[in-house]
Amino acid sequence: MTDSPLPAFWASASQAARDEAYDNTRMVADSGAQIAARNEAASAYRAAHPLHLDRAFGPTEREAWDLFPGPDPAAPCLMFIHGGYWQRNRRQDFVHLAAGAHAMGWSFAAPGYTLAPEASLTRIAWQVHAALDWLAAHGPAEGIAGPLLVSGWSAGGHLAALALEHPAVTAGLAISGIFELAPIRDTYLNAALKLTEDELANLSPRRRPVVQKPLAIAYGSAELPELVRQSRDFHALRGAAHAPGPLIPVPGADHFRVLEALGTPGGSLLRAAATLLD
Repeated sequence: MTDSPLPAFWASASQAARDEAYDNTRMVADSGAQIAARNEAASAYRAAHPLHLDRAFGPTEREAWDLFPGPDPAAPCLMFIHGGYWQRNRRQDFVHLAAGAHAMGWSFAAPGYTLAPEASLTRIAWQVHAALDWLAAHGPAEGIAGPLLVSGWSAGGHLAALALEHPAVTAGLAISGIFELAPIRDTYLNAALKLTEDELANLSPRRRPVVQKPLAIAYGSAELPELVRQSRDFHALRGAAHAPGPLIPVPGADHFRVLEALGTPGGSLLRAAATLLD
């Protein structure tokens, strides 16, 4: 890990090279098929578990929870924040991941958030904290009152790292996350995000005070090198501050398949999540 917010090759990289460094869809040849299968599985799971859906925590359509309480309200709850580089996807398309949590007797909770460019990243981060405020206040009435482990994937991994600061959160699992925003500003992704200097400074987990709560940082071994670097660098920074939590490379997993280790009963990321609460 270096002190620079940018990778060593960045200064000499072309715009195309910078864009490709964060283009997960292009990297994974069958990403379209994987996404379609994921959405189909989530739709079926949601239809089979309709009792605690669309619980609003804010005034806009996307500011809502899909909740899947387990059999014991005091059991842990796995919260999952979806990815899509803060500008794509919906909470509804990831709720099938609850199957793994339910197999452990846990609850599962998926919040939404407004996407860029309609919302700035500052507003998105604020919405996640507002969602946590709501869950702390109203979760027990929905059957969710146990320790809360916040997880997230891709952009959701970034938001999970920020959410670790919330007092309602016990531990975290950041999967394939973005922990330094400076490179993102130099890619195609910034057309919608329009990141400001203040957002780079205040919303990059790498630049914020280290949170002394357990945080597992995971990535697929077949991911883009920049995604791997971001995870390794952030883990090294936390390790230097003696913050708890493992670095977990998921063997052979690309950016999309890495979630199988979370949603499959007995998956490696589920097992890691359980150890964070020991």
